[in-house]
Amino acid sequence: MSEAKLILGIESSCDETAASVVLDGREVLSSVVHSQIDQHAQWGGVVPEIAGRSHLEQIVPTIQTAISEAGVLPNDLSAIAVTARPGLLGSLLIGVSAAKSMAWAFEKPLIDIHHIEAHIYAALMPIPSWEFPYITLVVSGGHTSLYQTDSPLTHTLLACTRDDAAGEALDKGAAMLGLPYPGGPSIEKEASSGNPKAFPFKLPLMGPDSLEFSFSGLKTALLYTLKGPGGKRTDPTLPGAKNLSDLCASFEHAVTETLAQKCMRACEQKKIPRLLIGGGVARNSRLRERVAHHASQHDIQATFAPPEFCTDNAVMIAGLGYAKLTNGDIASLDLDVAAR
Repeated sequence: MSEAKLILGIESSCDETAASVVLDGREVLSSVVHSQIDQHAQWGGVVPEIAGRSHLEQIVPTIQTAISEAGVLPNDLSAIAVTARPGLLGSLLIGVSAAKSMAWAFEKPLIDIHHIEAHIYAALMPIPSWEFPYITLVVSGGHTSLYQTDSPLTHTLLACTRDDAAGEALDKGAAMLGLPYPGGPSIEKEASSGNPKAFPFKLPLMGPDSLEFSFSGLKTALLYTLKGPGGKRTDPTLPGAKNLSDLCASFEHAVTETLAQKCMRACEQKKIPRLLIGGGVARNSRLRERVAHHASQHDIQATFAPPEFCTDNAVMIAGLGYAKLTNGDIASLDLDVAAR
């Protein structure tokens, strides 16, 4: 019987400072996340310099809390896993520097983690027994991509977005509507009491066989709904709308229905009846409802990452770190970061 492996995961790719201890890739012993939402809200988005300073202040206490809550000591750890790409350059450097220091000080293996692959692992974690391959959608503010996943460490890109990511489109739509940051959750909250059919936004499906995404046109359609063709109306109004909730519900439906239909297309084209969905937008209740609806019609097994592990977290970093350690995939102490 192989020895149990405790992995410390460290995540600092954007605006959350997170650390977690996970046993054997599945059992979460601790998960600590320090959010910076309040610090970025007044700017309507993430400011890299502010994010970097916050990571610098929070990285050590966050790691210490995660280790303490797990009831372990640094010497008990089997390895240190850390997000090295992609993300904000300065933010990544802080997390990787902390991980290198711990790996050196406690003589532990260092494991570099690709943030997107970690989101995929988060969607695998709830499944008791994996049955590869899967079609995988990673959907967030910065990424909207479809993959074929053949193992926890093997992913083939099938398609991605030509312009805005789905989460980015929701965030920008919320800004047009005057809703608070972060925009995606604000639209979801407002949409909960709205009619998703009040405004017939055209779904950007890009042809009957395309797996690619494009949300810029949908975003423009929202702008024209508010300000008229060419954006010439100076006073944004909602002509024919019962309320703001209807417009939010219709826009959210167009985004999530597009995502759901693209997933079904990918499953059909690749003849894979298993679907994984991870990333920040995977928390959206409308997306979960639309995927469940289509999956039941197409006899597809759809699995979402648990809501608490959809947004940036270190559980997925530690989990994937276990898979890489088991595979002998160890980084050196000269590990560098990559923004893309």
